[in-house]
Amino acid sequence: MKIAMYGSGAAGSVFASHLRNGGADIILIDRYEAHMSKIAEAGMTFTVHAKRDGNEEYEKIAAPLLAKGFTVTKSEVDPSYDDIETVLPGFRTYTSSAAAAEAEGKVDVIIYMTKATQLEAAIQDSLPVVGDTTVAVSLINGLGNDDNLFKVFPKDRCIVGSGVLGTALAGPGHCISTPAGGVQMNFGGAVRSELTDAACKYMLDCFRDGGCDAYWRADDIYKFIWKKVCVNATVNTVCAVLRLKIGEVENDEWGQKLFHGVIRETCAVATARGIPMDADEFIAHDHNDIVTNIADYYPSMCQDMLFNQRQTEIDVLNGKIAEYGKELGIPCPTCDILTKVVHAIQNNYDKQYFK
Repeated sequence: MKIAMYGSGAAGSVFASHLRNGGADIILIDRYEAHMSKIAEAGMTFTVHAKRDGNEEYEKIAAPLLAKGFTVTKSEVDPSYDDIETVLPGFRTYTSSAAAAEAEGKVDVIIYMTKATQLEAAIQDSLPVVGDTTVAVSLINGLGNDDNLFKVFPKDRCIVGSGVLGTALAGPGHCISTPAGGVQMNFGGAVRSELTDAACKYMLDCFRDGGCDAYWRADDIYKFIWKKVCVNATVNTVCAVLRLKIGEVENDEWGQKLFHGVIRETCAVATARGIPMDADEFIAHDHNDIVTNIADYYPSMCQDMLFNQRQTEIDVLNGKIAEYGKELGIPCPTCDILTKVVHAIQNNYDKQYFK
């Protein structure tokens, strides 16, 4: 199968690197010309920044990568982490779908990894490489991405999911993955069909062979989408607003209250929408895994707001949770106020005071 990764920033590059490392035939489409050119010329430098000290998951993360010839060095940023790294050749890169279509024709699978707010436009822009049997995949964080796929693609040609990985771009041609331990990727067909099953099987094999602990959730993918939304709405938004890393927020009494407030509201809304989630269990296990394994990480919304002054995905995270809560009569004061704060910050990047 030929896969197109449409949107090859930090997350798209990391996901594509795992797929390529697992043998996938994959092209990258992204407007970041310097990034595309560097990868085409020299390959993708792929670094997995894995916590070594006190991390029971370390060997599980490192072993499949080392078996593929990755090298290991102690991280210069934090000596309790290792940088497990290689350079991956074989990517074909394009800055437009039209150029990709001219060179490659139609693809079998297209994975969308833009911002959620860009997905609708991305789908339209990607149509030159989309054929009558192309399977559309959204691995984008947030709620409502499936609805955008369904506007163009039949449900039996749609796959949804998300990754549980910290991602960053160190520069053109160099992506960094920071796994939190445990499951790293979940996906499944919105509706099972021969096409979605075949695409899921191919993606599963490539992800796993490429060192990503991926799972094909054939019958219950939406449970895992809501769990990832809960993670992102919690750590991404609170860290961005407080301008702190995950561990720094967790270690602050008031920051932890914000974390827990988002979790409890998200679990209540998910449960009311037919996806049972227990907040206490989520805090004890899922949230604890995050703060244990990637405590020193600035989540993606933090990177968007603090470093790049971009518009964020707040509306498909806390904003959507608050919206659903209002429809269901479930109070979501933490998500509601965080959404308003993020919007106010986004609207005034040029006026903010930095010491």
